Amino acid sequence: MNKSHEKTNDNEAILSQEELDNLVKKYDSESNFRNSRGFLKLFITVTCVVLSLFHVYTSGFGLLNEISHRATHLTFIMGLLFLVFPRREPKNKPLSMVLGFAYGVFYLFIGNQLATALSGQIDTWQMYGIYLFTIIISVSALPLSFLKGKRDSVGVLDWLLAIMGASFSGYLVFFFQDIFVTNIGFPQPQEYIMGGMAILLVLEAARRTMGESLSIIGVVSLLYAIFGQSLPGMMAHRGYDIIRLVEHLYLGTEGIYGIAIGVVATYVFHFVLFGVLAQASGLGKLFIDLASVLSGRYVGGPAKVSVVSSGFFGMISGSPVANTVTTGAFTIPMMKKYGFSGRFAAATEAASSCGGQITPPIMGASAFVMSEMLGVPYNELILVAIIPAAFHYLAALCMVHFEARRLGLKGMPAEDIPRLSNVIARHWHQMIPLIVMISMLLMQFTPFLAAFWGIILTVVCSYIPLFLKPLGFTRLDADSVLTPKKLVQGLEEGAKQSIAITAACACVGFLLGVTTLTGLGFKFSGAIVGLATDLGIWFSALIPFGLLDQSGVILFFALVLVAIACILMGAGIPTTPTYIILASIVAPALDDFGVAILASHFFIFYYGVLADVTPPVALAAYAGAGIAGSEPMRTGVTAFRLSMGKALVPFMFIYAPSLLFLNFDVVEFALAMFSGILCIVALSAAYIGFFNSELSTFQKRVLTIAGLVLVGNNPWLIALSSVIVITILSRNYITGNRQLSLGS
Repeated sequence: MNKSHEKTNDNEAILSQEELDNLVKKYDSESNFRNSRGFLKLFITVTCVVLSLFHVYTSGFGLLNEISHRATHLTFIMGLLFLVFPRREPKNKPLSMVLGFAYGVFYLFIGNQLATALSGQIDTWQMYGIYLFTIIISVSALPLSFLKGKRDSVGVLDWLLAIMGASFSGYLVFFFQDIFVTNIGFPQPQEYIMGGMAILLVLEAARRTMGESLSIIGVVSLLYAIFGQSLPGMMAHRGYDIIRLVEHLYLGTEGIYGIAIGVVATYVFHFVLFGVLAQASGLGKLFIDLASVLSGRYVGGPAKVSVVSSGFFGMISGSPVANTVTTGAFTIPMMKKYGFSGRFAAATEAASSCGGQITPPIMGASAFVMSEMLGVPYNELILVAIIPAAFHYLAALCMVHFEARRLGLKGMPAEDIPRLSNVIARHWHQMIPLIVMISMLLMQFTPFLAAFWGIILTVVCSYIPLFLKPLGFTRLDADSVLTPKKLVQGLEEGAKQSIAITAACACVGFLLGVTTLTGLGFKFSGAIVGLATDLGIWFSALIPFGLLDQSGVILFFALVLVAIACILMGAGIPTTPTYIILASIVAPALDDFGVAILASHFFIFYYGVLADVTPPVALAAYAGAGIAGSEPMRTGVTAFRLSMGKALVPFMFIYAPSLLFLNFDVVEFALAMFSGILCIVALSAAYIGFFNSELSTFQKRVLTIAGLVLVGNNPWLIALSSVIVITILSRNYITGNRQLSLGS
């Protein structure tokens, strides 16, 4: 038996809450908040609470008109962003200086273009104002130490950016009547000035919260729109001047205030706030206890608790990193204590936590974006996501089960597993908001109304232990009460958690706007279709006797190309903006192959989520490694392998849409379920190298190949692969039983 795993230290101390918070800040850019004090802390707290209450009120009593609602949300967010998030510490100062200089040059270019275009329409002071603003934001792009604003300190420049950030959206709110009613179709010069300011501030906001990747995409999109006439071949277009660009991106719902911001301001914010308040009320502890009851007693119990609890918690958490740290703080030390290596424990937690965004009934923010983009009711997406999510967790459970059997590990001792009756007796009141919210989603109430009642009931039900205690009900968890102090903290945290995703979606609006202007999506899709066709024809010619269907091979290569694009795009960019980008420029490629539009969008959604456990930027795995004390890169590789089920599931439902309940066919569904389950078991056994007994190298290779073939939809190949897999697994099962009987 292979004993090369890391040794487990049973006496290892669990990380403190401060250390866990630092891990989240390090690996989750969306949670890298300043620790503010004094007046600044009071200002941020009050502003966040007001923003949260605004969204709670509008979700229950009616939204504002489309532009006003989105602009109000962005006014608060941009006003908070430069105060809540510090300037980034340069990891490579020369590179950061070059990038900062490049951004500064681009900002000056945009400012000069705008000033030149408006030169005959504005006075001297307005002209000076454009140049002064452009110089300020260009200087802010440079990693200069004298500018302050790093770590917990706030500099004058941060306040200036915050005020200007709030002003461009606030302008649309206060002058809505003039802009969109009285003078609609005839923008005034000051509106172009505000629009130019908006473009530069959104780019800088994305840089501060997300890093360079997303803001570079925004810059490239703008340059493509301006200089399109100079490009060669199919990528060329007529080109658009700065006035047309500002008007399209700022004064409408195609750019900054497009569908991405709309979803954040109407759906995402409310569910983020619900998740924060639910966790503060003790729902996370309930999930871990339930997971322990359901799976703790079985072989490899601690790892199975990790998988199940991460699935529960992931339903209300949109961040894989936060999920990994929150549940991993409990499960990773426990897995190490009972015999798993630190690397495997961290990878298990990371792979399981990434499943939260694809787990119904409350999935990640991307699911709400998908519902809005496709016009598909959210309750239908919940139904569609059931089988793929089940496959993901089946794969994770198979992996940990085989690893536990290989190491000879048992389940958790009975004394460490809570009784179900005790769990229900202590926490039943915390389940009421979740049950009500899920019921409303299934009954086709709007998601934000369901979230409204979820939030209200979370607060109200947290006080049930206090009300029932005088009546003799003393077993309820009284620590879960959302006192005024806890409630304010929850409202503040919920608003903070939405800042980065809002900035990211505003920046993604540039790409969406440019796509509608230039037809970029069709051009990119055409390139994918052409390359996939060439590869498919070439590969089909290598296989004799026409054993492979050429159209099927071309589709396979198209899926592989799209999957690679998803993983590369998702490196360092949150799932939601990744999905929006790919849905705009990549998903149309699959339409040309006859793939159902919902299946193609789920395909890119899944691969966008997979980026969080895909090295070299496997942030969830790195956070888990920080808790486990394991080597981050090796942990990332292990987490990716443990996510093999998620990597193959998208191919399964493309070939068999019945798994998504699309064009449902009983025979296709039954065959896909059988081959899918067998595929997952085969690949899990091959990766772990164990199925009731050690697998030889040859057996592992054969199982891997046969398992991959099972992903397809050819009945004869499925039958042949099934026979091979069942034969190998049966042989090893019998061998393992013989070894056990001889040993006893």
